[in-house]
Amino acid sequence: MIFMAIDDERFALDDLADTLHRVVPDCELVCFTKSGMALEYAASLPVDVAFLDIELGGTNGLVLAKKLKDFQPDLHIIFVTGHEKYALGAIQMHATGYLLKPATENDLRRELTFLYGNPITKKKVRVQTFGGFDVFVDDKPLTFGRSKSKELLAYLVDRRGNSITAAEACAVLWEDEAGEARIKNYFRTVVKELRKTLLEADADDILVKRYNSYAIDPALLDCDSYRFLQGEPRAVNLYRHDYLLPYEWAEFSIGQFENLK
Repeated sequence: MIFMAIDDERFALDDLADTLHRVVPDCELVCFTKSGMALEYAASLPVDVAFLDIELGGTNGLVLAKKLKDFQPDLHIIFVTGHEKYALGAIQMHATGYLLKPATENDLRRELTFLYGNPITKKKVRVQTFGGFDVFVDDKPLTFGRSKSKELLAYLVDRRGNSITAAEACAVLWEDEAGEARIKNYFRTVVKELRKTLLEADADDILVKRYNSYAIDPALLDCDSYRFLQGEPRAVNLYRHDYLLPYEWAEFSIGQFENLK
């Protein structure tokens, strides 16, 4: 998640930043004391949530919020102010939240939980499908011993929890050669290598294997394409028509992404 914090009082801004980092340790946070610089940033880079003071020197935070929303309509606005009198204005502009200073960890956690569920729960396995395919466990990239093991995992991610049989997987990974006995034997090696890679990274729970059936558990993944399909603004902005580029079988899913972009 990318957060923006704006307050013309440096001490208050630093206090808010420290509290946000305690609540969401892995968030990306940009801070501004001047509204003009915040607008310049929002005009070119995605932001998920903006935390704004309302009295910003010569600028009114309500006006600033409207300008930010012009650049990014899906941006969530949470006001953090020392004054109760602006609450009605915040409600009228459909702000996501309104907190009085100093915002506590519980205050911020409550607002973010309303938006994202539990914001401090960081999924262990992160999957990148835009701009190629890579998997990270605790932010460390997985190294696959076989390219087909990596491709199999990519296909399972693309299936988003729907199971496939060994025959279906072979047909996708090897196309015309899928029916050959050597391919069926090799597929078993590919699965074994994939499970070994995940097990060594203590991430084998993402793979759901039953008799002649393979799937992944989407709930255990932080995946850019899953977030895109859920309408998360940052993920939508990150998509550059580059879903699982190395794999021809991804063309069907690419059509879904293009229709939603």
